[in-house]
Amino acid sequence: MSDHTKTNLITLTRHVFQDQVENYKEASGDLTLLLTAIQLGCKFVASNVRKASLISMTGLANSSNVQGEEQKKLDVIANEIFVNALRSSGKVAVMVSEEDEEAIFVESQYQGKYCVVFDPLDGSSNIDCGVSIGTIFGIYKVKEGSTGKLSDVLRPGSEMVAAGYCTYGSCSTLVLTTGQGVNGYTLDTEIGEFILTHPDIQIPSRGKIYAVNEGNSKYWDGACTKYFHSLKFPADAKKSPYSARYVGSMVADVHRTMLYGGIFCYPADSKSKNGKLRILYECFPMAFLVEQAGGRATTGRKRMLDVQPETIHARSPIFLGSKEDVQDLEAYYNAEP
Repeated sequence: MSDHTKTNLITLTRHVFQDQVENYKEASGDLTLLLTAIQLGCKFVASNVRKASLISMTGLANSSNVQGEEQKKLDVIANEIFVNALRSSGKVAVMVSEEDEEAIFVESQYQGKYCVVFDPLDGSSNIDCGVSIGTIFGIYKVKEGSTGKLSDVLRPGSEMVAAGYCTYGSCSTLVLTTGQGVNGYTLDTEIGEFILTHPDIQIPSRGKIYAVNEGNSKYWDGACTKYFHSLKFPADAKKSPYSARYVGSMVADVHRTMLYGGIFCYPADSKSKNGKLRILYECFPMAFLVEQAGGRATTGRKRMLDVQPETIHARSPIFLGSKEDVQDLEAYYNAEP
């Protein structure tokens, strides 16, 4: 928690602006203004999440999103919050949301030079029981000469200029990269600002925790099965097995992995042959953050950020976290035919 007796608090806006001045002399300030719109959306959603049970915002909205998943009431309002905040910023040309079947192309009078892909409320199945949920977002710059086309977002994650997520739980923490490392900011609700609390996040090179839905283990391929067996029953009898921690909200599981190390996994399997998580607004932003923090992210056979998405809601398997843990996983896939 911030100390109100100190007057030199570093807010997210101040920190991003300072980074822009020091590292991007030619910058126009547009990205800073866009990130201001995103953090406004995060504050608005955080407020609604805290009050959800009190203002009848829990439960289903009696509708489904493009994935065929039942939408919660907060899914719908969170999506509206971010779409409106991003459009009114004047800095966005194209938006892709998990909740919308088609990409949103911003009207010319509001159009900017960035594209934002986002999951407005990740882990929404956990809303009603108060478990941590969050928002995930990634930012591309439109291609030279483009006024905002689908091709501006159907690009490898390595071309993103910024990415982040915001957790909504015991506190609201926004974790952000603009390509120069990763920083975390915690929302001080008394002053309404995200304050720098986790500067220069670095993932430990190896951890002791794995996060995966083991209820799907009967559907895993051989490499996956062998890898997780090795974590639970290490060949070296002197080594302790890894601990299992799985929340079921990608934001919560990845946030813990960012801070404590280890590996987060959502593999493809015989039931979901292309994996379950969406490439553009779940896998890419998290992979970008993890790599910027010194970690590693892969599909099992390929660097996650090198994947070329074919559609805006395309899916992929993903494994990310501590560099050495992910390399161990890759070794099992490399050994498979």
